[in-house]
Amino acid sequence: MKPQDHQHMARAIHLARRGLYTTHPNPRVGCVLVRGGEVVGEGYHRKAGAPHAERNALAAAGVRAKGATAYVTLEPCCHHGRTPPCTDGLIEAGVSRVVCAMVDPNPLVAGKGLALLRAAGIEAESGLLEVQARALNPGFIKRMSQGLPFVRCKLAMSLDGRTAMASGESKWITESAARRDVHRLRARSSAILTGIGTVLADDPSMDVRLDPADLDGVESREEVPTPIRAVLDSQLRFPLDTRMLTLPGRTLILCGEGCDEGKIENRERRGAQVIPVRLQEGRIDLPAALRRLAEEQINEVLLECGPVLAGAALQAGLIDELVIYAAPHLMGDSARGLFNLPAIATMAQRIDLTISDLRMVGRDIRITATPLAKKKDGQD
Repeated sequence: MKPQDHQHMARAIHLARRGLYTTHPNPRVGCVLVRGGEVVGEGYHRKAGAPHAERNALAAAGVRAKGATAYVTLEPCCHHGRTPPCTDGLIEAGVSRVVCAMVDPNPLVAGKGLALLRAAGIEAESGLLEVQARALNPGFIKRMSQGLPFVRCKLAMSLDGRTAMASGESKWITESAARRDVHRLRARSSAILTGIGTVLADDPSMDVRLDPADLDGVESREEVPTPIRAVLDSQLRFPLDTRMLTLPGRTLILCGEGCDEGKIENRERRGAQVIPVRLQEGRIDLPAALRRLAEEQINEVLLECGPVLAGAALQAGLIDELVIYAAPHLMGDSARGLFNLPAIATMAQRIDLTISDLRMVGRDIRITATPLAKKKDGQD
């Protein structure tokens, strides 16, 4: 690697972030073209079906791309999708070197793009700022490598760990700045997932209520994301008059296999898509439900739910990241807790977390944490 490589890759990663809210189900990718120490073209992927980052950078560079080095946050694609292969564009433009941050986890690419570039006489390498590049696309990477979406669980609590009063009253635990921050989490998610209990209790909209100016890279009202709304509903109790069926976008109901066909037809006539999923002990099998969401090309799931579903997902090791907003007040012993975790009875059964970020959002504290996998017996 050359001394300037880090600088240009960091710029490519910065560009890729401009697609944070708009590229679903594609990955967020940035590209910088440099020739003779001068940046001659930049680009990023804006949305599915639009030109990829490399094509945008090549268009900006024109003839100056010949002999340039291309810095790309993800291995250039080498297959025909909605757009032609980026490897072809780089070869035709005559770039001399390609530096990518990471190999594409998509089995259709997965090293083949780099091999094609090398076969064309182009110097090609990967691994520069890979950690930062992977952080751009946790959902795409997990879906391609494991057949599952990345699950981010959002929760709001008082400082004594309470999420609602005993009566169910919960509006509002946090203040407006934190609630706006939650809408940014929604905007970057492919789907928002909840349980039927939350739907029956709160009739939530599960939408994004932000202006384009609130979302970096979003330039118009039409580009404000509309994540898929997904509901786990084993017995198909989903109300026909629920608010989310009146809103734009898709609503998925994941019900138990064997649900009444009449119930399914009634909900599909109202615009919902009903997907039967196998049951486990009378409840939706959570891993099976998540695999089914991945089949819908859902990269990132934002889990917004009550303590029972949150606890079940955490206990099953299905949550990749926790985002917890802690408000500076106390709600008392009778208020409801953050997770329902009845299986934890001893200190040895605790679920350990690694806190990756801690910051103030208005008057509230936002904690971002990753659950740690339990060590096997005999491991240090």
